[in-house]
Amino acid sequence: MEMTTESGIDLFADNLPSMDEIKRLAEIVHSSESNRIAFSEQLEENLSKTGQNALLAAGIGLFILSRNEEAAGKLKKAKDCKEKFIYMAFALRRTDKFDKAIENLQKSLDCGADTLSTTLEKVATYRYASKFDTCTDELKTCANFENVSAEYHYQLGRLQEMQGFYEEAMDNYETALELSPNHQKALFHLAYRCDLSGDEDAAIDYYKQVVSITPVYVSALMNLAVLYEDMGQFDKAVRCIDKVLDSHPSHQRAMLFKKDIESSKTMFCDEEKEKKKTRKNQILETPISDFELSVRSRNCLKKMNIETLGNLLNITEAELLSYKNFGETSLREIKIILESKSLHLGMALDEKQLSSVETAEPGSAKDEEVMNKSVDELQLSVRARKCLQKLNMRTIGDLIRKTDAELLGCKNFGITSLNEIKKALINIGLSLRSLD
Repeated sequence: MEMTTESGIDLFADNLPSMDEIKRLAEIVHSSESNRIAFSEQLEENLSKTGQNALLAAGIGLFILSRNEEAAGKLKKAKDCKEKFIYMAFALRRTDKFDKAIENLQKSLDCGADTLSTTLEKVATYRYASKFDTCTDELKTCANFENVSAEYHYQLGRLQEMQGFYEEAMDNYETALELSPNHQKALFHLAYRCDLSGDEDAAIDYYKQVVSITPVYVSALMNLAVLYEDMGQFDKAVRCIDKVLDSHPSHQRAMLFKKDIESSKTMFCDEEKEKKKTRKNQILETPISDFELSVRSRNCLKKMNIETLGNLLNITEAELLSYKNFGETSLREIKIILESKSLHLGMALDEKQLSSVETAEPGSAKDEEVMNKSVDELQLSVRARKCLQKLNMRTIGDLIRKTDAELLGCKNFGITSLNEIKKALINIGLSLRSLD
């Protein structure tokens, strides 16, 4: 394949490339759509091969393309070696099978894997699993690499950032960069923390360092474009987005953002207000998946159909806590994310209420009468009525302020009861609250 020839790294050759070469190959594959397509085609040509080396290479290739379940299946059949167990661990980690990932990392050590790098991968795995105490214990085993290993300080910084120790995290990112000036991940997270703390000049400087290193770091370019656009430097913002689109022509967020920037450049009326609105919309459309949350928090939000920061503004703190398995720790994670963007839970509801107070005409007595009616008048099943009682919903007005997810979060409340309630509300011209 042309892409592999240019990189000088052939994953499917008789001899497997080194770990560093495989990492470099993965970066090249993801640096552009054309490289990814070329590598995908090359992988397909080699998937049917059954030799031990071919199975190992195919498993690693599938992992590089994020086909993690398939990767684990191929690697399981391959010969035992450090590469097999390391990439098996990576694939399992991506599918939240953290304990099995740790087992495979331990097996890689028995096959001669580097102790420091494997221990730091364990640290990252425990961090993804939100096992911060275990994370700390693992880091202590390689404390002799303090001021020696950039990756050690990067992983320590990532742990501290997850725990809310932001200044300490930034100190460790800076130490990592002193040891390895081109450590892209340390640069990116240092830039991101500067951005969140309001030090935009420092953030821009760090992001510029990230994007000066090849291959293209898409997230850094997108964040840098947002900062430039917010400062009114539209040409610089467009150049960042164009650089993303040069390598990834189908990047949806980049294409939409470019349209927003072009619109900002041609605004004549109330330019500052519109610019802030565009900036706010970009923030509200940020996917929850962009933030590093615990597994429990991610799963709860997914079940509640909360996919963006904007969705979180349409739900209150009490409503989140009413959902089963959603506790104070998860709530604290969410609040930290929102506070970093000067947002808070229920913010959109407050704004809607204020807007309705300012613009609405006096409501009719008939509407108020309907809102004050007992939910018993909906003639619901026993199970549905009991669930509403547990949620302390007495009137129809109380009920329509709830979302689908909040009701489903009640124990023994299923989709049948939900559909029953929604149908009853439709019959009187009402509906449950939407997160949109």
